[in-house]
Amino acid sequence: MDDWIEEDLSRLVEGTEEPPHRVLDERIICEPIRVLEPPAPVTLPRTATVAEAVEWMRAHRIGCVLIVDGAELVGIVTERDLLLKVLGITTDLSAIGVEEIMTPEPETLSLDDAIVFALNKMSVGGFRHVPLVDAERRPTGVVSVKMIVEYIVDFFPREVLNLPPEPGKDLARTREGA
Repeated sequence: MDDWIEEDLSRLVEGTEEPPHRVLDERIICEPIRVLEPPAPVTLPRTATVAEAVEWMRAHRIGCVLIVDGAELVGIVTERDLLLKVLGITTDLSAIGVEEIMTPEPETLSLDDAIVFALNKMSVGGFRHVPLVDAERRPTGVVSVKMIVEYIVDFFPREVLNLPPEPGKDLARTREGA
């Protein structure tokens, strides 16, 4: 176990009021993506329909599905693809194949790549999700902006999680905003 984790735990057990701040530095963002514990990817075959992609995204409460040919990653369908390529064009989602709207051959990373590489790809490419693959391009997960933000928030729980919902706003407002 890392020394700082043992130190934090021992202070909590001993009843010390507050554990010391962990430092967010380049060492932390150079950790491998696997420390984010990305869940197993949701995949669909390239023959799937947009209706199936939407169904899986809703059922799993996720923002993308990975499209595979056999076991190999060939594309990604995201919420943005649905909004920009489908919404307003048709209501029959079962009539459109995912191949028509997917981003083919998306940029990828592996579980062993550094978190900072994911941040770079997301920033430069404007991505919110980056597929994770093994050496044979088989999907192993997806890293999302949300995962990275949650990881960073863990370094500042008191500062981030204890903020009022709308800092600087009149807190006496009613629920309806009046």
